[in-house]
Parts: sequence; C-alpha cells; structure tokens
Amino acid sequence: MTNSETLYCYIHPNRATVLRCNRCERPICTEDAVRTPTGYRCRNCIRDQQKVFDTAQWRDYIVAFVVAAMGSALASAVVALISGFFFGLAVLLVAPGAGALIGNAVLSATGRRRSRALFATAIAGVIAGALPAILIISLPALLLALSGGLGGLLALLPAIWQVVYLFMAVPAAYTQISGLRLGR
Repeated sequence: MTNSETLYCYIHPNRATVLRCNRCERPICTEDAVRTPTGYRCRNCIRDQQKVFDTAQWRDYIVAFVVAAMGSALASAVVALISGFFFGLAVLLVAPGAGALIGNAVLSATGRRRSRALFATAIAGVIAGALPAILIISLPALLLALSGGLGGLLALLPAIWQVVYLFMAVPAAYTQISGLRLGR
C-alpha cells in the first residue's frame, strides 16, 4: 500500500480514515473505533472478545433466578422481623450483607460461570424475591395510612424498610456476582 492510497471505514464506506482495527486490520472511522489499552478495535472485534467471557449455560439462568429469589425472600422475612427494632436501622446493616450472601450463593450454584445476562437474571431474582414481602406488608399498611392519623404513617415504616433493603441488597448482590470492585 502506498501512502497516497485513501482508506475508507468498512462500516461507513463514505468516511475516509487512517485508523485500523488492531485485531482484524480493517479500516475504521473514529465513530466505530473503540480505544483499548492495546490500541483501537472495531466494535465487531470487541463483541467477539466479550463472547469469550460469557460462559453461562442455559440452566444457569434458571438456577440464578431461583437461588436469588429464595435468598431475597428469606432476607425480606428477616427484614420484616427486625424492622420493628431500633426503628429499622438494623436493616442498614443486614441488607448489604444479605445481598453479598445472595451473590455468593448464586456464584456457587452456577459454578462461577459468567454472563451479563446471568447477572441481570440474578438481580431480577433478588427483586422478585422481595416483592411478596413488600406487597404483603405495604397493602394493609397503606390502607391504614389512608385512614389517617399518625398510626397509619407508622404502619408504613416496615414497608419502607423493605424498600430500603431492596435498594441496598441489589447493588451488593450485583457487585458480588459480577466481580465488580468499587475502589482498590
């Protein structure tokens, strides 16, 4: 190839470029280039590389959902029990630990196989496991709160602590399952 030959992006053939994917060597424009520690790659090569890390099998999705839902249902029951003590502040300690335990249980049950879709399925299980407790506690409390008075508002506190549990357990479970590390 001579220096005077113009390269055109293989995805956008009307765009001149000087970049090439460092894996497949195809010319790519700046819009299609993804910067990696070793140079620029096209999105197709990035996608192919990510597939190498997706090791989950079809049954892992079912197992992850069921294990996460059962663990979250158990944790929600514990939250319901402790939310009456210390105005529910114990939930702030229990929820992240419960999320981490659920994440570890999912990892063990799935043989530590990985996939973004598997992580999302497990998180859906955490949410699904907590929903029955939220609904069972919330509906009577909401009816009592609508009837008025301070007692009605206080009746909503256990339901609020269930939601707090969910908002704390979900990120804890996700970081455990995905291997994401927040700061080093």
